[in-house]
Amino acid sequence: MNSGSPTNGTASARTTLKKPAPTQREELVQALASGTLSLHKLPDDLSAREAASIRREALEQAAGTKTKGLDHYSFDPEVVSTRNCENLIGVAQVPMGAVGPVPVRGEYIDDDRYVPLATTEGALIASVNRGCATLRAADGAIVHVEDVGMTRAPVFRTSGIRESTAFTDWVEDNEEEIRTQVEATSRYLKLKDIRPFSLGSTVFLRFRFSTGDAMGMNMATLACNQVIQDLIVPETGVEFVSLSGNYCVDKKPSAVNVQEGRGKRIFAEVELSEEVLKRYLKTNAEDLTEVQYRKNMLGSTAAGSMGMNAHYANMVAAFFVATGQDIAQVVEGALGTTCIEKRGDGGVYISIFMPDVPLGAIGGGTTLQTQSDALSLMGVALDPDEPGAAAMQVAELLGATVLAGELSLMGALSSHHLARAHNDLGRPTPPSNGHAA
Repeated sequence: MNSGSPTNGTASARTTLKKPAPTQREELVQALASGTLSLHKLPDDLSAREAASIRREALEQAAGTKTKGLDHYSFDPEVVSTRNCENLIGVAQVPMGAVGPVPVRGEYIDDDRYVPLATTEGALIASVNRGCATLRAADGAIVHVEDVGMTRAPVFRTSGIRESTAFTDWVEDNEEEIRTQVEATSRYLKLKDIRPFSLGSTVFLRFRFSTGDAMGMNMATLACNQVIQDLIVPETGVEFVSLSGNYCVDKKPSAVNVQEGRGKRIFAEVELSEEVLKRYLKTNAEDLTEVQYRKNMLGSTAAGSMGMNAHYANMVAAFFVATGQDIAQVVEGALGTTCIEKRGDGGVYISIFMPDVPLGAIGGGTTLQTQSDALSLMGVALDPDEPGAAAMQVAELLGATVLAGELSLMGALSSHHLARAHNDLGRPTPPSNGHAA
């Protein structure tokens, strides 16, 4: 077990960290297990590792079980317990594999890269890898990414329509002063625009920011809060209700994010010849477009889905876990549309559209050792001379990976190979004693 070394001053500043005496330790375990002491109320002078161990043992007692893997981790618990995870008890391990090389033909990457993916779903990585081979046979995935911007939409209450109109007019007239104040909160934060939306006595202000290489949710939140408290409310007298009014829209599927985008808007495409379709996907243009029409288009319409695709969520989730993105934002990243069209000589054109992908190359979970290693393996590195370029590289890699996974699954469905692949790769091998797994 490797505790790592502190990466900031957190541990060194806590010079009184100690290991409790056995009797004190047992008292703390019993108090937590019985519920008389809250998980976050352990003594401040305990090291983060010792506190995690005590919490873990208490939970084992309360559940009447033993854990075997939670305490093996490579991150520094002193850092993680203050930045990433409260009430630390250990780690949830997810197997990580790799696909590739993924041939990316973008504006920030024009190269073949390997992409780590973290998943517990057997057959997923093998499927995406088949898609990568298909892309290589077709000279790569053309990828285009737009930095749409991170949004935060606070909500306000007025006396009615007239005050709502006066308030939104004031915001429009004073946008430059608002911009000056919010951009002063971070040298990487730039205000793109503010979009008001009124419903009677309720007004939403949808701020949209570019945030450099960070995903930027915290930057946007802090900037909005400060300008509301220091400028907007004092100058207008309008009541401030909530920093998030659900018009952002964060971690929820929404039409406004599909239409206007959020975070990064990703496009990727490839043309596959008849020969490539037959050799790598075991299908043909006729069958592939038939599945696309009846599954992705009509099936999604029948279900009222905002995701007109086969399985973006699979690749987005595995990519997000591996690279330290906010996993809950998979609900946004999985939105989007796959298009498949017949082309001459038996080939097809395939494209994906992902309008709402919040991601970053710095901050949050990207700073953890495992996730930082994954970004390094993809060749992603921060460039101080070009802020934001690293995040755009991450987005291009994700777009090519999603395209690879999408065309592989669509090929498996159109050739009726999906069930066989899951039977071969996605089911546990029976134990040697012959008993069912």
